[in-house]
Amino acid sequence: MNMDMLHRISETLLERRKADPETSYTARLMANGPDAILKKIGEESAELIMAGKEGNRLHVVWESADVLYHTMVLLAFYDMTIEDVLQEMRRREGVSGIDEKRSRKKP
Repeated sequence: MNMDMLHRISETLLERRKADPETSYTARLMANGPDAILKKIGEESAELIMAGKEGNRLHVVWESADVLYHTMVLLAFYDMTIEDVLQEMRRREGVSGIDEKRSRKKP
């Protein structure tokens, strides 16, 4: 998966906001609101944790993809894309995690 693919997926997810929830899983998630999306992120995160504990590399990849996809659905719900996350990661690049955490102001 490259950055172009992530950007394409982000654009597709933004388009899915207008899709029919009867025919689009993503549109159905979005139609049910942030709680439904967040619940799915929680479920997929728990599955990723279990996959990581069992050490099955393929399972870790599958569950990581699910977590990333559902996170991108949440971004699209709020009219954001993966680029918003990438910009933040660029800002953090080369900064100590401890220093970065200290620098955050609560919203």
